[in-house]
Amino acid sequence: MEVVNARPVVFDGAIGTQLYERGIYINRSFDDANLTRQDMVRSVHRAYLAAGADVLTTNTFASNRIKLSRHGLEDKVEAINRAGVELAREVAGDTAFVAGSVGPTGLTPTMLTDVELDEIRAAFSEQIDALARAGADLIVLETFRQLSEMRIAIEAARAVCDLPIVATMAFDSEMKTGDGAEPDRVAMLLEQWGADVIGANCMEGPKVLFDVVEQMVGHGVPVAAQANAGYPRKVEERLVYMATPEYFGVYARRFFKLGVRIVGGCCGTGAEHIRQVAAAARMMGSGRVQVEMARVERVDSPAEPEMEPVAPAERSDLAAKILRAQRERVLAAPGERPPLSRDNFVVSVEVNPPAGLRIQDTIESVKMLMAGGVDVINTADGPRASVRMNNGVFAALARKHAGCEVIVHYCARDRNLLGLQSDLLGLHVLGLHNLCVVTGDPPKVGDYPHATAVFDLDSVGMLRMISNFNRGLDPAGKSVGETTHFWCACGAEPAAQDYEREIRRLEHKKAAGADFIMTQPVYDHRVLEKFLEDIAHLELPVLVGLLPLASHRNAEFLHNEVPGMAVPDGIRQRMKEAGSGPKARAEGVKIAQEILEQVKDRVVGAYIMPPFGRYESALEILQSIPGYPEVK
Repeated sequence: MEVVNARPVVFDGAIGTQLYERGIYINRSFDDANLTRQDMVRSVHRAYLAAGADVLTTNTFASNRIKLSRHGLEDKVEAINRAGVELAREVAGDTAFVAGSVGPTGLTPTMLTDVELDEIRAAFSEQIDALARAGADLIVLETFRQLSEMRIAIEAARAVCDLPIVATMAFDSEMKTGDGAEPDRVAMLLEQWGADVIGANCMEGPKVLFDVVEQMVGHGVPVAAQANAGYPRKVEERLVYMATPEYFGVYARRFFKLGVRIVGGCCGTGAEHIRQVAAAARMMGSGRVQVEMARVERVDSPAEPEMEPVAPAERSDLAAKILRAQRERVLAAPGERPPLSRDNFVVSVEVNPPAGLRIQDTIESVKMLMAGGVDVINTADGPRASVRMNNGVFAALARKHAGCEVIVHYCARDRNLLGLQSDLLGLHVLGLHNLCVVTGDPPKVGDYPHATAVFDLDSVGMLRMISNFNRGLDPAGKSVGETTHFWCACGAEPAAQDYEREIRRLEHKKAAGADFIMTQPVYDHRVLEKFLEDIAHLELPVLVGLLPLASHRNAEFLHNEVPGMAVPDGIRQRMKEAGSGPKARAEGVKIAQEILEQVKDRVVGAYIMPPFGRYESALEILQSIPGYPEVK
C-alpha cells in the first residue's frame, strides 16, 4: 500500500486472452496451464514485466473449486494456485509484486440457499488461503458482477490472510453492476467492507471505464482501473480486441490524471498495451524504470567525482534577474519591498516556432516584444503534439537576429535517452541555457495521432539528468569534462484536478533540480493565492501564467476543452458581455491585469501566452507596471 500511495502503479494485462493467442483454446481450463504449460505462462509474465508492469497477476482467475469442477480439476485447487504464484514469482524476482487473482464463482448468491452460500464462501477461502501461503503479495478480486458475491470474497480474504485486497467490479454499458448498483454506491460499499483498493475492470474499453471510475475516485481509498482493449469481434473463429495500444496509453494518462492510482489491462490487452500504460505512469511520476534508466533516476555514487556547479545567478542573465527579484521583492518583509517596476519584475512571452519555413515575421514579433520591455521569450516544443520548426533551432535564430534571451521548452515525448543527452549538449553549446522541462502532450492529441511517443523519462527524470550535467556528469556517472549551467523551469497547474498530486510533483521536481516555476494560466485569483500559499515551503521563484482571453468563445473553449484550465462563470460572463473584436480583447487584457495585481508581491514575474499570435496583448498587460513603454 505504501507504493500505491507514493506513485502510480502499473498492473499487467490479460492472462487468459494471451494464453488463447498462444494456442490454448477457449474450451480448456486456462488455469490448468500452471501445471501443464508452465513455459507458456512464464512467457506471458515475462512479456508484461519487460513492458514495465509493477505487478504480475497470477494465472488463477478461475482457480476456485466451483469453476475448476467444470473441467474435472476440483482436486487440484491447491496445486494450481500454488503453481500460479510460483510461476509469477519466478519471473517477477525483486522487480515486481505478485498479485493472487481471484475471480467470481459464476453463481448468483441472491438466488442460493444458505448451504450453497457456504459453498461459495468455502471456495473463496480455500483459494485465497492457497495463494497467500504460496507467497502472493496481495489479493486481487476482479471482474465480479454481483456485489453480494464480492462481499463474501472480501470477508473470506480477511478471514484467512492479512494481505492487501484490491476489489474491482465489472459494470455493464449502463454503468451498473449485475445487481443494479452504480459506481458511487459500489465505491462506498467496497470501502466499508474492507477493501484496500477499489475500482472497476473489464467493460467495453477504456472510454466507458473512465466514466465509471470517475465516480469512484474520492471515497478515501485508492482506485484501480483495468479496461478491456475495446469490444471483441470474431475474426476467423478468433476473438479480436480492437483498441490499439496507443489509444490505451492515452486513456492511461487520463486515468492517472483523474487520480486513479492503479492502471492495467483486462481482456484483449497485451504487452504493448501495458508498455503504453507504463509510459503514461513515467509521465505521471512512477518510480519504476527500466534497467537501463536506473542511473538516470539516481546517481548517488557516480563512477567519477562530480564537479562544483556554476552558481545559479551566473548561469544566465535571466537567472540573475529572477533571483534578484525573489530576494528583493518576494522574500523581503512587506515594508521593505521596493514597488513593482520593470527593473524588479521578469516578463517572459511565449513565441512559438512557425509551422513552415518562414521565420522573418516571427522574428519581427520578437523584436517588437524586446522593444516593449520583455525580458525573455519562451518557445514551446511541439505544443499540443503539433509539428513545427525545431524550437532549439528557432531559439538560436531568435537569439542571433533579435538579441534576446530564450527559454527553450524541452519535452520527453519525442526523444529517447540518447537523443535527450545529445540535444541538451547542443543547446548548451549554442548558449541556450534557460530551459522549461516538461513531459509533453501525447501524440494522440495532435496532428499525427499514430506517431510513436518515447517517454524514456518524464519531466522529473529529465530534471535529474540536467542536474547531473550541471555537476559535470552524464546519466551513467561519467564525466562530461566540464559542467553545463542550465537554469531550469518546471510547469505547474494551480487548478489541477488532482491538486495534492500536483503539489507532490512540484516537490519532486524541486528535489530533482528545478530552479523556478512557470504556471498554467489561472482566472480565479483565490485558486492562485491558495496555490502560492501551498508551495511557499519550496521557496521557488514563480512566473505566473497569464493568457489574455480573446473572446467569449475562446473562454468557453479553454474552460471546457483544455485540461487543467478553469475559467470562472463570472469571467466568462464578462467576456460574453464584451462581445467580440477589439472590445473583447481589451476585456481579456484587463482580466489578466487584475489577476496580476492580486499576486504581484508573491511572484517574480509573468509568463504571458498571447492567443492567436497577438503579441501586442502581452505589451498591453504590462501597461499596469511602471517603467514599461507605452504601446502605440
